[in-house]
Amino acid sequence: MRNFTIYLILFFFLVISKVVGQETFESEAKRIADKIEKITKEEKETLKEEVEAVNVQLSEGKITQEQADKRKKELAEARAVIIEEKVTLAQNELNDLVQKKVDGKIKEDSAKVYMIRWKSYSHHKDSIRSEKRTTSQFVFAMGLNNMMVDGKLQDSNYKFMGSHFYEWGFTYNSRLMKNDNLLHAKYGLSLMYNNIRPTNNRSFVVDGEQTNLVENPVHLTESRFRNVYLVAPVHLEFDFTRPIERDGKTYFKTHKSFRFGVGGYAGINVKSKQILKFEEEDLKYKTTIKGDYNVNNFIYGLSSYIGYRELSLYFKYDLNPLFQDNLVKENNISLGLRVDLN
Repeated sequence: MRNFTIYLILFFFLVISKVVGQETFESEAKRIADKIEKITKEEKETLKEEVEAVNVQLSEGKITQEQADKRKKELAEARAVIIEEKVTLAQNELNDLVQKKVDGKIKEDSAKVYMIRWKSYSHHKDSIRSEKRTTSQFVFAMGLNNMMVDGKLQDSNYKFMGSHFYEWGFTYNSRLMKNDNLLHAKYGLSLMYNNIRPTNNRSFVVDGEQTNLVENPVHLTESRFRNVYLVAPVHLEFDFTRPIERDGKTYFKTHKSFRFGVGGYAGINVKSKQILKFEEEDLKYKTTIKGDYNVNNFIYGLSSYIGYRELSLYFKYDLNPLFQDNLVKENNISLGLRVDLN
């Protein structure tokens, strides 16, 4: 919940900094976002090279198709863990940045210098990027998370405000028509974290092929179930940013007006774990239990967003159930905020 609150504060200050002209905070956040985007790009390229090496072994008959598929999954999972570890370091920088802002350590004078430099850089960057039909963006999203059964929200089984999701990654944004700015294809790679907190002092227990939500014999101060996915989201985006005429040329910019996107995502589960906290005789305990919990190895679903400029309202829904063979089919549903930073 601490990270969730910190990210809410981060979004708040991003908006405030634009209003009052204090660009220091935003430029630092942008720098960290660029770092995360670079990490993700580099690891994705490394993964492509590793997968290609496996394909070469397969084509040469050195390994079977089953061995190749298994190896590719292992490589994807390992690369996702590396991305998570590196991005966590950048996430700590975000936390420090927010704390400095709260403590008032970002001074006005330096903010003015940053603002002048940023505006100059931004103008130059827009002039260059506006002629490109494909650009890249860092994406971060967070919000509320829960489960659906037969179209009904399971807010009695999982805490409504306590369950949340967050996602980060990068996307490519390609203008589909040469002389029209309306339609864009957005595609990329993201790490998706889905958290649910059971109600009434319950936790998950595996019973063969069933994963049941049962009352815990110990009084829990927290019960949380987290699943981490490496996904490839794809969206068709409608961007209503108007073209700009300058010096006899037409420039197509993005994320300057209202926009919305529809699409979906598919990927693999890279980690499932249950976090339990309790107190006993004035001592606090935290237990983290990792396992497959009969969770589906693959994930796919529908997603959509609508917003203005960089910020939008974001919705996603898993089409396949969380658990493979449970008698009651529970599908993950999320609603939150999404920011796309050029």
